[in-house]
Amino acid sequence: MMIRLALIVAAFAATASCGRKDEAPVQAGPGNVCGDPDLWGQSIGAVEGAGSCGIENAVSLTAVSGVTLSTAAQVECGTALALKNWVETGVRPAVGDTGGGVTSLRVVAHYACRSRNNQSGARLSEHSFGRAIDIAGIGLADGTEMTVLTGWNGAYATQLRQMWQAACGPFGTVLGPEADRHHQDHFHFDTASSRSGSYCR
Repeated sequence: MMIRLALIVAAFAATASCGRKDEAPVQAGPGNVCGDPDLWGQSIGAVEGAGSCGIENAVSLTAVSGVTLSTAAQVECGTALALKNWVETGVRPAVGDTGGGVTSLRVVAHYACRSRNNQSGARLSEHSFGRAIDIAGIGLADGTEMTVLTGWNGAYATQLRQMWQAACGPFGTVLGPEADRHHQDHFHFDTASSRSGSYCR
């Protein structure tokens, strides 16, 4: 009788488990930052700087929506999220299947306590607060690169201009080769806000 009862209990337990799906909660995954699974890197907290320089809640960003950064960029989360927006709505559509698609971004500047364009006496750059990032090239799957310096008026002129335009909105300031001599070889993006909207040149 006891054996038969045990078999009935076991059968009921098996039936119940078959009808239930044990779904684990979705995890962001190791390395995700800013509460976004498409932003990869490491949270590093406060970054101290001279004077008013520094970042309150900094991240060291290494990849955005599957696109690798050539060097880890120290930025605040608003800038990381704007970069994601640009990659998804600007870079990927502009690059398309060229060279097998985009795989990386060549970062030439991120957090640095310095004046604008490194000019003596100038106001502090948005780089000083982790609100800016400079991109000089778009790496492709076949190993080639769309460089701002040679591609702006070259083979990638149309695509690079599309990317530049797409950054105007997600970022408050967008500077490229036609802005001034300081930006002939890279895009400068920052999240500084203005009452008149984004400044794009």
